[in-house]
Formats: sequence, C-alpha cells, structure tokens
Amino acid sequence: MNTALYETYVQILHEELVPAMGCTEPIAVAYAGALARQTLGTLPERIELTVSGNIIKNVKSVIVPHTGGRKGLPVAVAAGVRVGDADAQLEVLANVTEDQLPLLDEYLSAAEITVSKSPLRCPFDIQVRVFAGGDTAFVQIVGSHTNVVRIEKNGEVLLNKPFSEEAAQPPESRRSLTVEDIIAFADEVDLDDVRAPIARQIEYNTAIAEAGLTGQYGAAIGKILLDSYGDSVQNRAKAWAAAGSDARMNGCEKPVVINSGSGNQGMTASLPVIVYARELKASEEQLYRALVVSNLVTIHLKTGIGSLSAYCGATSAGAGAGAGICYLYGGRYDEIAHTVVNALAINSGMLCDGAKASCAAKIASAVEAGLLGMQMYRHDSQFYGGDGIVVKGVENTIRAVSSIARDGMRETDNEIIRLMIGEETVK
Repeated sequence: MNTALYETYVQILHEELVPAMGCTEPIAVAYAGALARQTLGTLPERIELTVSGNIIKNVKSVIVPHTGGRKGLPVAVAAGVRVGDADAQLEVLANVTEDQLPLLDEYLSAAEITVSKSPLRCPFDIQVRVFAGGDTAFVQIVGSHTNVVRIEKNGEVLLNKPFSEEAAQPPESRRSLTVEDIIAFADEVDLDDVRAPIARQIEYNTAIAEAGLTGQYGAAIGKILLDSYGDSVQNRAKAWAAAGSDARMNGCEKPVVINSGSGNQGMTASLPVIVYARELKASEEQLYRALVVSNLVTIHLKTGIGSLSAYCGATSAGAGAGAGICYLYGGRYDEIAHTVVNALAINSGMLCDGAKASCAAKIASAVEAGLLGMQMYRHDSQFYGGDGIVVKGVENTIRAVSSIARDGMRETDNEIIRLMIGEETVK
C-alpha cells in the first residue's frame, strides 16, 4: 500500500487505542468538570451540568470509577471537579484514592448541582458551567469524549471550535478505511510502528477480564458462561470479553484500552482474538497482526454510525473480532469480508440502552455472531445481497448498516431515552 495510507492507518491505531479508566461517558463528564474547575481556578460553589440524552442514557446506571460504587451524573461531574486531574483526560479519575472519597461526599453535600437535558440535536453534548463568588467558567465537549469545543472564563472565550449539532462527522482519515486495505496493512505493517498501542491493549484488557472472572462484578456473565457451557475456545472467547465488561461496568478500577471511544468495544474487539491466539498457539507476530485487523475493522464499522446511537457498538466490535480470528486461521479478503457481512446480518439491530451490567451479555452475543459469521464461510455458507439488509459487497453492506444505525434508528434512540429518564417527549 502507498506510504500515505500506511501512515494514516498507523495514526488511526495510535489515536483510537488509548487507555481509559471506567465507562467513557461518565469519564467524559468528569473530564469536563475537572477542566471547568481548572479554568475557574478555584473550587466551584455551584455547577450547572447540561448533557444530551445519549449521555444521560450512558451515565444513568453505570458506576463511576474510583468513587466507591457511586453512580449518576452529579457524582461524575462532582468527582471531576473535586478530585479529578484534567490533564489526564480519559484517566481523569485514575489517581483518586479511597482517602479522597470523604472529600467527594462533602462536596456533593455542600455544592449546588443541577442537571438538565441539552436542547442541541447533537447526540454527544456535555456542558459544564461552574460558579465561585463572582467568577464563572464554562466547558463544552461535543461529538467525542475529549473533543473540547469551547472554554470560557468570566465571559472571555479562551477556546472556540466550530461544530455541528448533527452527529459528529468522523475525521477524514477514518473514511480511508476499507476491509481490503485493512488486510493489506495488517500483512505489511512493521510491528514496531503499532507495538505500543497493541501491547498495551493486550496487557490492560486481559487484566480486567481476569478481574471479571475472579471477582464479583455485576451479573457475572463471564463466569456464568464458563460454568454453564464449558471450556471450549468459542465459549472462552465470549466469556473473557463478557467478563471484562462485567468488571468495567460495575466498578473495577483497572484501565482498559478503548476502541472507537468505548471500553466495551475495545475489549470485544481484542479479547476473543487473544483467546483464540492462545488456543492456536499463534506467534506474537500473528496475534499483533490479527489485532490490527480486528481493531481497524471495528473502527471502520463504527465510522459511519457515530460514537453514540441506538445501535449497540458491541455488534461492530464482535464483527471485528470475527475478522481478527478469521485472520488467525489464515483467512484474507474473501474470507474476512464474508465473515463481516455474515456477522452484521446476524446481530444488527441489537439496541443500546446505556452502559450497565447487561452490556456484558450483549458482548457475548456479538462475539457469538462474529464467530458464527466466520464458521459459516468456513462451511461454504453465506448470506447474499438481497438477504434482508445485506447488500452485494462488504463495503456496501457496511454503508447500509451505518445508515440504518445512524439515521433509521434515531427515533428508536429517542424512545429509549424517554423510557430511561421518564420524559414524556424527547425532541
């Protein structure tokens, strides 16, 4: 492949595969709060938090990490303001200690915190306005978890980036992704160019999966899978990915390496590939190249959908995992393209109803779809163009699914949010 495209793909992996502590939506709220306090220069007496419905959906039921099991938007923003480190971005709460939790509780009791729904159409909008004495500061994040678009202090604009109220458009580099080029890149890449993010993904995501399998977290989907269905590699692939989510959604304070802004997607794209590589006794090089495939396919599938929607992102990551496992078995373009199409045909339509314990079970389902999609092609079976949402050609099917998830399911998303937050209407 040409040098420019090669360098673009390297850059994408370095930008996307980054560490995050805890579910990324409450962490983004905490980051905005920490940045608002940093801008204000003192501890706020009052906080006004305004967030889009999708942020409400994804923060409502998930534990905010390093807060001793506390949940909710007021906790997330207060933790960022009182004990967060704005410079750490998505690891804003990583260094919070148990000794600091009384400070958080005191602050939650003393400060006035109001939460309201954003009037913007943008599905990802976080606005934090803080007050102390006669001073104010304002921070707004739009489109993705660290995309700060506006910072103000006492009415003076310190940062102002243009943005659209519609779903955030992906960077132009992401539009260069195709399944064919992803496989060519995986075959050719100098592993030293991607070693740092891939090695960190293996280390971090394996560690949190092990925590999920040995600790008591959430609905314990990973453990239940192993106890109920045995130790086959197929079941272990599902169980390890689910166990990572068990831990992450329910207060485990280990970091993960994310994909497309999501820890659950980062674990789904990586852990099944790691499990299969161990089973097949693959070399480190084979594992790294397979993870390049799984991660980039996942990013490719998510690019046209956007970061937040009614379409469960685990579906994309499960298809990516199937692609990476297919690569481990020696599959290349034809085999991987059919694996992806089959997986999307099986599981597209699984709903996202926020971050919470049941995400682990959805991940298991998504991994199963990826594995079945691969096995179908290995047994000379496939879904064809015209079979439901399947369109002839993998890229055409990806575009079709993206359109359904991004545009077709918009009203579904509004209805989910309405049910979750008790609104009569969501506009």
